[in-house]
Amino acid sequence: MTITDPLIRDKDGAKMINASVATWWRRVADGTFPPPIKIGGMSRWRMSEIEEAIAKAAEMREAA
Repeated sequence: MTITDPLIRDKDGAKMINASVATWWRRVADGTFPPPIKIGGMSRWRMSEIEEAIAKAAEMREAA
């Protein structure tokens, strides 16, 4: 993580995986994506962590 690692919203995360926000939250609940960073009432994710989770899923697919 770097200081310039942007924090993204659930809407942005869902857009990255071409899914609905409800599906995004299901993937957070099942551990596919990390839990959010809570800032007040907001939930945010580090962009780098989401990119790592996507890369991990791609590696698992290729290994299968």
